[in-house]
Amino acid sequence: MTRTVTRLFDSHTEALGAVHDLEQAGVDHDKISLVSNNTENWHDGHRHPGAKGPLGDANGDGENDVAEGAGKGAATGGLVGGGAGLLAGLGMLAIPGLGPVVAAGWLASTAVGAAIGAAAGGATGGLLGALKEAGHSDEEANVYSEGVRRGGTLVSVKAHDDEADRIEQILSGRRGIDAMTRGAAYRESGWSRFDDHAQPYTSDEIARERQLYSR
Repeated sequence: MTRTVTRLFDSHTEALGAVHDLEQAGVDHDKISLVSNNTENWHDGHRHPGAKGPLGDANGDGENDVAEGAGKGAATGGLVGGGAGLLAGLGMLAIPGLGPVVAAGWLASTAVGAAIGAAAGGATGGLLGALKEAGHSDEEANVYSEGVRRGGTLVSVKAHDDEADRIEQILSGRRGIDAMTRGAAYRESGWSRFDDHAQPYTSDEIARERQLYSR
């Protein structure tokens, strides 16, 4: 049996570090996905030559800026080399309620498919629908979607039951936050659920949001 292990990161550098740690621990990059708010333009949308992924042009001719983004504030070097399988496929897209995001992996592909399905009359689209389809509860999906809207980054892993605990430890080691913890904090301010019609957060709003959870 497999289940999806997801954690929210307030810093994209911590999330990139988590991807590196997962791949260094032997987790196949095909099982890992990353969805990150890009309001602050930490990723410029360029890709390694010939890099292929679920998003963007597979024949990109620019230099990927993941190296620069991963290096800022990261605790380890070599993030790009360690995470090249997933991070080389980073691409940009817009998801309702989130604004510009950077994403790679199976969750990003599912989110795009869910958005298309919703436009055609499906029940739930975008990231919210993708998280539910991946096995998350309605509450978890709403919290994680709201977390990306507020400037966060999700790292999701398709894990076999016997490796789920180890993956959770790796994500927690990079300060990944679970839905229960962050959802409780959101509800203290009156939040109830993710609204894909809400205005995306600005850079200033994201900076203020991060100050609330700095530790």
